[in-house]
Amino acid sequence: MTNRLRVGIIGAGGIAKGVHLPAYQKCGEQVSVVAVADVVKENAQRLAEQYEVPHVFDSYEQMLAEVELDAVSVCVPNKFHAPAVIAALKQGCHVLCEKPPAMTPEEAEEMARVAKQTGKILTYGFHYRHSAEVEVLKRFIDAGELGDLYAARVHAIRRRGIPGWGVFTNKELQGGGPLIDIGVHMLDTALYLMGYPQPELVLGSTYQKLGNRKGVGLMGAWDWENYSIEDMAIGMIKFKNGATLTLETAFAANVEKDDVMQVTLMGDQGGADVFPLKIYQEKHGTLLDLNPAYLPSGSDHEREIGRFVEACLTGADALCTPEQGVIVQRIIHALYESARTGEAVKLKS
Repeated sequence: MTNRLRVGIIGAGGIAKGVHLPAYQKCGEQVSVVAVADVVKENAQRLAEQYEVPHVFDSYEQMLAEVELDAVSVCVPNKFHAPAVIAALKQGCHVLCEKPPAMTPEEAEEMARVAKQTGKILTYGFHYRHSAEVEVLKRFIDAGELGDLYAARVHAIRRRGIPGWGVFTNKELQGGGPLIDIGVHMLDTALYLMGYPQPELVLGSTYQKLGNRKGVGLMGAWDWENYSIEDMAIGMIKFKNGATLTLETAFAANVEKDDVMQVTLMGDQGGADVFPLKIYQEKHGTLLDLNPAYLPSGSDHEREIGRFVEACLTGADALCTPEQGVIVQRIIHALYESARTGEAVKLKS
């Protein structure tokens, strides 16, 4: 590999245009984005012209075969994550794949297997891990300030935030709705801070009450007549270490606030809300609320991309591992399976 990382982009949609391309550009001389592929070649062409990318393809297979690449960003709908990631890994590329890892646990397991087999980095776009709040709280947790983390609450809830663009309401292409889109971000954040414990038992319910009818849209008009995902998912995960996590996520719910993204942790030495960061402790006979006076500014996405680039160039470990991707995918699948059957799902080791 040269000292300059040669990057290809698979998928020319909003996340590629709004996050990956500009973040790679801010890496300066460390990175050259040299190719973009999208099944709609005109979209790839427009993106390439905007960011001065020299090569354009309507097939990522052709891009991987014809352009020498060191790394790839996978920015396609969830259904196509696994084949694109596996193809890039087998071609010798490091891969940053947008979340969620895949559509099924089996796909995530195969992606992890190929990453191990090829010795290439595979990491996922859980950008909240790279936030200043999470970084600070992780240091407190690692220092034992919260003690044994035995309970967590996860919220990713919008009042009327069904995306009016893309394929977010298409279950066939996405695999689900708010659980697999925004809920997975807060779920991963909680799991990361808890040390990614092994799940044992999962109970979930999903609801489609609001998205399949006309209504107010705070994120644009959506195709309510072809709405095939859940509005809301609610679940509980019990881990093998005895800890418990409860989850609520929704694109549309009759609640007060327009948008809530929050992780709450409870340990025997302290607790915390992550966004914004506040730590709760009892010390010297006093109950304390601790607020950081200052947190570093900057984009979580830019830190994520920058650290991926650094890992590719130096061989450092990526923050999110393929094995963690497998765990979160198993939990998502189990929540949907429990909702479908009405029964709790017991996960194997």
